[in-house]
Amino acid sequence: MSLNLLSQQPEAPVSRGEAMTAVRTLIRWAGDDPDREGLKDTPARVAAAYEEFFSGYRESPEAVLTTSFEAAAGYRGMVLIKSIRLQSHCEHHIVPILGIAHVAYLPSDRVVGISKIARLVDILSRRLQTQETLTAQIAATLTSALKPRGTAVWIEASHQCMTTRGIRMPGVATVTSQFTGAFETDASVKTEFLAAIR
Repeated sequence: MSLNLLSQQPEAPVSRGEAMTAVRTLIRWAGDDPDREGLKDTPARVAAAYEEFFSGYRESPEAVLTTSFEAAAGYRGMVLIKSIRLQSHCEHHIVPILGIAHVAYLPSDRVVGISKIARLVDILSRRLQTQETLTAQIAATLTSALKPRGTAVWIEASHQCMTTRGIRMPGVATVTSQFTGAFETDASVKTEFLAAIR
């Protein structure tokens, strides 16, 4: 996957006023009055919420991993950060994807602060996408930045587009995974990862 796709931006920026006008239009389209008391401030609130939901477009996931350290005492074992909470939005219906990610890598000679891995997941999650894309982007960014001997990403999430509309099936989880390097080629390494996250 090409990493330059991770930071694509719309051609022309949209103003907050334009965003608020769009929300007013959607409220009217839904059948309500955007000027009634309960809704008059909703366009501003939605614009502010979208700034938070999609802050990942304004941050560089690669930059988070630029500061790395020589592996202490030549450490070459698996580094695993488990149960990273994530909130994303489905690119098909713009509704939440809520779940957890487990991310691991096998250092070659450099390691990164463990909080940086959680930060990487958070930045990439705060964009419109599919879960499959998010999974692959986390692995690709980690591989590009650290050049590890392998990476493993496992995401389990609930999609509101399945639970609140369409098929309406609450309690259904989607699992995606991406393995590179030794996690893909060495069954014992993959087994260690899978056992650790369970």
